[in-house]
Amino acid sequence: MNILKIENKEEQRVLRTALEDLDFKRMDRKKLSKVIREMRETMKRADGVGLAATQVGLPWRLFVAEVEKKFYVVLNPRIVKTSEEKIIMEEGCLSVPGTFGEVERPEKAVLHGLDKNGKRVKIKAWGLLARVFQHEVDHLDGKLFIDRAKNVHRHDSTSS
Repeated sequence: MNILKIENKEEQRVLRTALEDLDFKRMDRKKLSKVIREMRETMKRADGVGLAATQVGLPWRLFVAEVEKKFYVVLNPRIVKTSEEKIIMEEGCLSVPGTFGEVERPEKAVLHGLDKNGKRVKIKAWGLLARVFQHEVDHLDGKLFIDRAKNVHRHDSTSS
């Protein structure tokens, strides 16, 4: 799987598309399992902590994430509640390589969705996990972290 990048106009159009919910009952389970496995491998190869289906060109409302050695797969995710307390942290994105910026997000978030078997899930997250969930749901809504970021800067990995 290739990760779409915003430098490419056509890929940026895909990345900026909000996705509709998946009809889980109509999903081919073998294909879904294969896609999840490939997304996880792609995310790990790129040293990412999250990857939304839209970032690999799939029109599926789905993301994978791995934080503190725990792997998550969420279909049709929705952030249903956030804390009033907000935290500013630097974010980057596999689809916006070499670019970083400070993003203010709620410290805690409650996520509803489906697991890979179609079972409803509710996850209460805080810290990095809450941030990753919010970042990935933004992708599925056609938003990129640079839309929210302040002090955006490029970091060329060839110079240190």
